[in-house]
Amino acid sequence: MLLGTIIFFSLLGSLGAVVLSGLFLLFPNRIQNTLIPGLISYATGTLLGTAFLGMIPHALEHLPVPTLALTLLLGILLFFILEKFVVWRHCHSHSCEVHEASGPLILIGDSFHSFVDGILIAGAFLSSYQLGIVTAVSVIFHEVPQEVGDFAILLKNKYSKKKAFGLNIISGLSSVAGAVLAYILMDQMQFLTPYVMGIAASSFIYIALADLIPDLHNHVKFKESLIQVILLSAGIFTIYLMASFN
Repeated sequence: MLLGTIIFFSLLGSLGAVVLSGLFLLFPNRIQNTLIPGLISYATGTLLGTAFLGMIPHALEHLPVPTLALTLLLGILLFFILEKFVVWRHCHSHSCEVHEASGPLILIGDSFHSFVDGILIAGAFLSSYQLGIVTAVSVIFHEVPQEVGDFAILLKNKYSKKKAFGLNIISGLSSVAGAVLAYILMDQMQFLTPYVMGIAASSFIYIALADLIPDLHNHVKFKESLIQVILLSAGIFTIYLMASFN
């Protein structure tokens, strides 16, 4: 029963974002460019909320503070290294360096990313059902802007919309492999769960602070900044409400 739930939400987390971003691309470019900063702001809030209100408190139930702090720091270092090698990259502007990569490289990176998302979602469910749902929802919200950017990359590399959508669906299926692997391993080694929570939290914090927030700073007008603050706060508050239901 638990494995079925994990598989369902890992699919929802990865493929849900692909479907939503695919629908988003039906809008004219002008509307897309208007909505993307809002999506990024809200996604940033959900990531930070999930990390600080969900994952870290659960990890602290099983790990001492110094151990968890070291896990978080090592996780941040890990994702910094991965991003340096262009394996894990969330980019939301058409002028960033990752847009110079080929379509296959983007798909490989997405497959790896979805695989890791599956591991994170499974680890969250093994900690608590509630945290698993919160994590899956947060994955959807922060994946949508990335998937929109990935579609733009593939279209720029002469992929048709149908082929780009299909390939993104296929790459998203790797989340199931990650989720099943995590379930098999962690079902026998429950002691790993709080460490997975720490690594998951560090990944969400890294994405929010190192990638999404710098992108938001490209919009400096007062009205834009105010909307960003409101939507970022809304993202945090959404996770707070979800985490409050026991």
